Amino acid sequence: MNKMWAGRFKKQLNPIADDFNSSIRVDCRMYAQDIKGSMAHAAMLAATGILKPEESEKIIDGLDGILKDIQSGKLEIDPSAEDIHMFVEGELTKRIGDCGKRLHTARSRNDQVALDVRLYLKDEAAELSVLIKDLIAAIRDKGLEHKTAIMPGYTHLQRAQPITFVHHLLCWCMMLCRDLGRLQDTVKRMNFSPLGSCALAGTTFATDREMVAEELGFDGITLNSMDGVSDRDFCLEMLSCLSVLMMHLSRMSEELILWSSWEFKFIEMDDSYTTGSSIMPQKKNPDMAELIRGKTGRVYGDLMALLTTLKGLPLAYNKDMQEDKESVFDAVDTAKMCLKVMAPMIATMTVREDKMSAAAKEGFINATDLADYLTKKGVPFRTAYKTVGETVALCIEKGTVLDELPITEYKKLNPLFEDDLYREISLETCVKKRISAGGTGPQSVAAQVDYIQSILAQ
Repeated sequence: MNKMWAGRFKKQLNPIADDFNSSIRVDCRMYAQDIKGSMAHAAMLAATGILKPEESEKIIDGLDGILKDIQSGKLEIDPSAEDIHMFVEGELTKRIGDCGKRLHTARSRNDQVALDVRLYLKDEAAELSVLIKDLIAAIRDKGLEHKTAIMPGYTHLQRAQPITFVHHLLCWCMMLCRDLGRLQDTVKRMNFSPLGSCALAGTTFATDREMVAEELGFDGITLNSMDGVSDRDFCLEMLSCLSVLMMHLSRMSEELILWSSWEFKFIEMDDSYTTGSSIMPQKKNPDMAELIRGKTGRVYGDLMALLTTLKGLPLAYNKDMQEDKESVFDAVDTAKMCLKVMAPMIATMTVREDKMSAAAKEGFINATDLADYLTKKGVPFRTAYKTVGETVALCIEKGTVLDELPITEYKKLNPLFEDDLYREISLETCVKKRISAGGTGPQSVAAQVDYIQSILAQ
């Protein structure tokens, strides 16, 4: 097949080199964005008098036909084409003749591909945002189903203080809300059209770049033509956003894996999101959560790959930049699949409130509340801390817990202890009296839910 750029060359490209050079297998997914960008470009060429109106109309009609035929399956993308841009232009020329060859006036593949990737990632960011919101809603709903359930909160994976189950899950929601914000910020910086930058220096034609940008839903144009074709910061930002998102999904998955173990048994994953063992018939493995945790490393690798590719490139465009799409597409696909699995996996899991409650009653997780009890009676906190530490040691020695240690033993340690301490250190009281903003108390949890509702409503 003759190449569009073949005029300068006397030999055909070596078949191995041709295959090595081709990106059609990766960039073919951008066919709709490529055609959309070409339609806007053709309309602008007519509006500025560079093309005749009838030429532009013929080009746009031809492109529309190609788009519909690809979408319906009538037209298959030729894997021997160099890239999606050359395939569309070649097919257009087949259909409408020499008029199709006029489409590429006042643009280059360099600014064309930069445009296509921005359009594609804008569309993907919108889909990702919907999926993240779906996951936030699933987590919120599962928490609210068990909003009075008390569980141990942990630091260093040691039982620390009592919290509500919903409070823990709302923490996951807050992570995801930040992920939404990062995606939105990325799109803001991505949302400038590079089309019209041409190869690197602009064009001698009096084009209207702002018209194209507005038609394609951009906020404006890139202001430097060299930057327009060589900038891939928006790809790196997308990969960075997805890496943080995957880190959050991985942390959630880790906790789901721990909670579903026999050692915790706080939850049970639904059969539809677990697998068994080939040799151990009793096993119920949280494989979906483990895969999400594992795929996080894959997305990190995509980010590092593109950072490494770009780090030494001179301006402006270089063929190395063809590697941008495989990394960012893989990360987008991976994150979307993980989100699609995570939301229903959480929605269908069974929460064992009894197991959480039993765990919360062990480990002296109300010790801080006992120290606060003395502090509110005027004892300096550090003194109260030491007294409670001695009380815990005494309980361990006697094989009991703070709730069941007799008041006579308490008074030996400090005469300020009274019978009301048992009410103050009950798990229900410990949770309800956490009245500070952001805490696990009911009013704070309600405020957190309201905030999440506002994010989902945007």
